[in-house]
Amino acid sequence: MLLTSLEKKNAADYKKIYEEQFKEIGQIWQSDRSVTSPIAHGYLQSIVQKITSVNAELAKSDARVVFSRDWWPNAYSMGDGTIAINAGLFIFLSNEAELAFVVSHELAHYYLDHTNKAIKQYVEKVNSAEFQNELKRISKSEYGVNKQLEELTRSFTFSSRRHSRENEAAADKLAFHFMRKTGYDCNAIKTCLELLDKVDDSLLYQPADIRQVFNFPHYPFKSKWIQKESSIFSQVKDSDVSSVNERDSLKTHPDCAKRISILHDSITNAATGGKGFLVDEAVFKQLKKDFFIEMTEQSYRDKNLGRNLYYSLLLLQSGENTPMAVYSIARCLNEIYDRQKNHQLGSCIDAESKGYPESYNLLLRMLNQLRLGEVSSLSFHFCQKYKTDMRDYAGFREEMKKTQNPNN
Repeated sequence: MLLTSLEKKNAADYKKIYEEQFKEIGQIWQSDRSVTSPIAHGYLQSIVQKITSVNAELAKSDARVVFSRDWWPNAYSMGDGTIAINAGLFIFLSNEAELAFVVSHELAHYYLDHTNKAIKQYVEKVNSAEFQNELKRISKSEYGVNKQLEELTRSFTFSSRRHSRENEAAADKLAFHFMRKTGYDCNAIKTCLELLDKVDDSLLYQPADIRQVFNFPHYPFKSKWIQKESSIFSQVKDSDVSSVNERDSLKTHPDCAKRISILHDSITNAATGGKGFLVDEAVFKQLKKDFFIEMTEQSYRDKNLGRNLYYSLLLLQSGENTPMAVYSIARCLNEIYDRQKNHQLGSCIDAESKGYPESYNLLLRMLNQLRLGEVSSLSFHFCQKYKTDMRDYAGFREEMKKTQNPNN
């Protein structure tokens, strides 16, 4: 229906974007990415109802809000009414009021039709005479064509998950309008934005200590596993970000300090007495623990083995669910062995990035530098360490059978 209503001019561009959009929406609702447990879904809908019931603008909203098992710390509106709150964001929230702000912010994006307006703006820009002339000029350049093209398209790249900075400020203002009527503490807007400013570097648990986890009496940890390849490699990595402004632009949520300053007076003057919890504090706290496991498992289902192993290591060190963590680590090591043996490791292990925590980069470096025999040895000795404690865990026993004694 939407595709048929588009203007004929640039229709092909609109069609391509909306088809990708519909594909993503379908993946959220039809795959195992969305959380469908009655407790989690019912809890989220109760918070949505707290917001929509006191805001006349939202009375007839057809928004459908869902928790997602995805690891990245974000929430987003897809433009059709689908709103996803990722587990990777929820686990860092401090209270229900912060969650209410996230929901209010995404409802504001949908109410203001930011996604569809952004698509229209994008299509018009890339088809403008200015853009096309610059494209022709670059194509005739003798040097640096690829770099110039990258710089030209960077500001034109469309993503439904990242709104323009102007749209973020507008959604914040409307979210404040929605939230101040709910009875939630509006100071949560400030604390939530402060969290978003540093969430890319945040950890729910202590950083993973791979030197300790993968150090065994008969197979000690080797420092060479985490050494940088060369000084040249180091210089390239360290020069990825050259300024404060560029570092901020690379964040999942840029401009948070500015967004806080815009709302400062409104938050300060808001009525006092708002609550951090209005639905169920116990469920909120339990879901934070459950969602960490959910996104760990989703990473494995997505064959993002680096993240799956990293989150499993954090879970092991936390001591909160040791059997699950041990099983998950053993399973992941065996999968990494199979992938490396079949020359497929590059498709399921991230490359190091300035945007990742240092401990995650160390793990990625190790996984990308381990030899096949070393992966096998780590898997074997890890399973041997826990075989007594895990003897009644069927899944672990299956993974242990797959390991090979390196001394045989």
